[in-house]
Order: sequence, then C-alpha cells, then structure tokens
Amino acid sequence: MIYTLTTNPAIDMNITTDGLEPKVVNRTRDTVYTPNGKGLNVSFVLGYYNIPTKILGFFGGFSGKYIVEESLKNGYEVLPTWIEDTTRINIFLFDGEKEYKMVNEGSYVPESKQTELLELIKNADDMDCLSISGSLPVGIDSDYYQSILKVCEEKEVKVILDISSKKLKSLLQFHPYLIKPNDEEIKDIFGLIIRDEADVIDALEYLYEQGAQNILLTLGEKGSYFYNGEHIYYASAVEIELLSSACAGDAALAGFMSIWLMDNTKIEEALKKSAAIGANVAESNALGDFKKVENYKDKIHVRMVK
Repeated sequence: MIYTLTTNPAIDMNITTDGLEPKVVNRTRDTVYTPNGKGLNVSFVLGYYNIPTKILGFFGGFSGKYIVEESLKNGYEVLPTWIEDTTRINIFLFDGEKEYKMVNEGSYVPESKQTELLELIKNADDMDCLSISGSLPVGIDSDYYQSILKVCEEKEVKVILDISSKKLKSLLQFHPYLIKPNDEEIKDIFGLIIRDEADVIDALEYLYEQGAQNILLTLGEKGSYFYNGEHIYYASAVEIELLSSACAGDAALAGFMSIWLMDNTKIEEALKKSAAIGANVAESNALGDFKKVENYKDKIHVRMVK
C-alpha cells in the first residue's frame, strides 16, 4: 500500500480577477476551494487512476476538518493526526496576466503529536511505500524528516521525497527510492546551477552518488529528466496557457508514480504521463479534470540522453 504524508496541509482558494488595484474593492470570480497539500494531491491523482493510497498528516480546526471530510467523501482513506491549531488556508490569485501566491506558514504541531504520527507510521503493517511531500509546519524541526526515514528504513519501506528543505541533502544517506527536485531546489539545497543539459547530467549523477536511487528532475516549461543510475531520459513539455501552478508539480509526480511504481521499466510512458498531467493541471484551477491528459501525452517526446 502507498501512503502519502502531508505534514502541512491546506485549503487552497483559487480565484481570478480582472486586474488588481490597491485601495479599491477588487471583485473576484471562478473561486474554487479544494482540500490540498502536496501529499494529498499525490493521493488524489493516484486515486483518479484507481491506485489506492492512505493519507497521513496533521489536521486541525474547521479547515482541517473540511480537508479530512472532503477527502473521505471522495473515497480516500485518511488517517489524521488531530492538532489544536487551525490548518492553514492559502490563496492563489490570477489577475488575468500574472499569478500571485499567498502561502501561510501553517499550524503549530506539538512534539506529542509528532510522536503520535511516528507511531502511526511504525504500526502501519501494510505500508510498502511512503511519499513525503511539502513543507514542515511550525514547531517541527527539520530533523523530523530523519526520524521518519529511520522508521521507514527499519520497516524496509520505499520512500519518495518531494521536499524543498535543505535537509534533503543529508537525507540522501537513507537512499530514498525516488526524489523529485526542481532546478531551484537543486541550486538552493545542493549549490548546483543548471544552465544546460551538461549541467543536468552532472547534477543527476551527483545526486545518485550521494544516495538517491532514482531522480525525477522537473524544469517546468523546459521539460523533465529522469535518472535511475543506468540511463538518463528527457521528456519535453507541452505549451499551455498558465492559470495556476499550485498543484502541477504534485500531480506530475503522481502521474509518474502511477506508471513507474507498478513497472519501473516503463520509463517513457511514465514520463509522458507525468508531463501531460502536470501541463493539464497548470492550466486549471486546483487539479482540474484531467480531460486533456491523453491528448497531451501524444505531444510529448522522450529521448534517452545517455
């Protein structure tokens, strides 16, 4: 069973307005509220493709209750760790030309609740894979990641990491099954600047040498790369009209997982699905309806770099 962990979930409010002016009432439209958080998005996309998951995370207040209830209503299994603080609400506003992201820091999670979640992971006998996504909320030190990975190492659970914490560098010692950095995270965490494909190759080989078993490197409109220690693959991107990038990276990861976790030889198919889903979500509010995924897959080209 695949478990997903979102330590800092949120309700995302996606809104659109025709221009944004100070000191006046800016009328908005097309408002969409969604239960969200990077790991939750992974579960939602996998569920759309009939791959069951179990959702873990810290939830509190009316907003945390909303996320859990909406997830359950849509057929997803949630194992919440309840906290007293209120789960955050994020705002993604599109003014007709630009996207503005207003992201809150999240709820306070006391140490007792951190321990409670760790015990839940320890006792999850059906856990084969744990996908950890997103930021840590207030009160949780970055060493918490290490505590989780130690448990997974003892349980022989495959770990997938999609985090922007500088702690990712030291977590590679646990040999995560898959990591999904982007070019900004590669620079901020590892000090590697990606200017061309030669830099990409160097970065991927470095991450593999440091302990990552597989790497999915996403570059937005410039495409994506995958390295499994044997070969490097490149997938092109689809040109779209961006509406909201809020969930695109999470969806792209889930699209890749939906193929590759079941059969790790189907790399080309997994990369095409990943890029197609990411593009379709980026032109939608929240996750959207995935109606263009099959069409976009035909427009994406995959080649072996080396």
